[in-house]
Amino acid sequence: MIDWSNATASGLQEPGRKPEELQKSKCVLGFVPVIYYSVLLCVGVPVNILTAVALSRLACRTKKALYYYLLAVTGSDILSQLFIIFVGFLLETAVFHRDVPALLLRVVSAAEFAANHASIWSTVPLTVDRYVALCHPLLHRQISYPARARKIIAAVLALALASGVPFFWWSDMWRNSNPPTALDTVLIWTHVTIIYFLPCGIFLVLNSLIIHTLRASRRRQRRREEERGPKTAPPRRLGKTTAMLLAITSVFCVLWAPRTAVVIYHLYVSSVHRDWRVHLAYDLSNMLAMLNTAVNFFLYCFVSKPFRGAVRDVVLLRGGPPYPRRAPPHPQAAINASVSSLYSGNVKRSRRDSAPVSPHRARKPP
Repeated sequence: MIDWSNATASGLQEPGRKPEELQKSKCVLGFVPVIYYSVLLCVGVPVNILTAVALSRLACRTKKALYYYLLAVTGSDILSQLFIIFVGFLLETAVFHRDVPALLLRVVSAAEFAANHASIWSTVPLTVDRYVALCHPLLHRQISYPARARKIIAAVLALALASGVPFFWWSDMWRNSNPPTALDTVLIWTHVTIIYFLPCGIFLVLNSLIIHTLRASRRRQRRREEERGPKTAPPRRLGKTTAMLLAITSVFCVLWAPRTAVVIYHLYVSSVHRDWRVHLAYDLSNMLAMLNTAVNFFLYCFVSKPFRGAVRDVVLLRGGPPYPRRAPPHPQAAINASVSSLYSGNVKRSRRDSAPVSPHRARKPP
């Protein structure tokens, strides 16, 4: 990120290495990444905290599994901002640089990858939930509830934390001047598979099935209108929740694609250490990828009216009730209502008894 020497200490002491191999590729951006990540952190963390509070209110109020999944996505984004942006990009690179012990760097690296995987994979249960809700609505009513959603979220987060352990041995692309080893190749391909290819494949398949189901529903509705007339039930449309899901997954796929391509290019073609163009591309791709941790708030506000209302209540410090407001019946009103009901029942009964009997009703069979 910043124009400092990129060679490792061990590489500087190796005999027989050419001077040009120890020279670092120049970072043409200078301090721009530091300013960018500082602004992104100052905006993203408060915005995500506001999102978490608003979603917590909606989850308690509606008891829908959807808001628990969105809350997990927001919490994972906060972890990514703290570990990756604050600790990884700002503290390590801009402040401490190389005065950090190697063991601490590796521990932080594993935590960064775990937070990154949690931020990405917490969107997968949300996609699966929306697919079941639209394509199998009866099954969704049976299996989608808050308790199960919390268990699924806990399992996803636990797997994300476990998946970060192998990246304790991740080789830093900015500091390592040696060619990638077999271990580097395995870790890089594991990384791009976990953070991009596998989740994007799931998003592509499930979103395609959702869109196909909605289109098939519209075609069936048109046939019914042609056969029976226009007085039929309206077809299922692309709801706001589904539109929000498509927006979240599409933004992720677009913002993370450049970084995935640069990492693979670094592995097989040219390293960040030796080519300033790859260094520049890697800086820009990381900046785009980290932008994904701060844009969901604006997507929620643009699509969801209940979310906007919850955010408004939080900003205005209005403590809304955890459940929808219902006017509790006054005790005296309840007593009056029961007395009135009893009185009206007695009046109707007395009128029925005093009414003259119809001759047809009074006639008895012989």
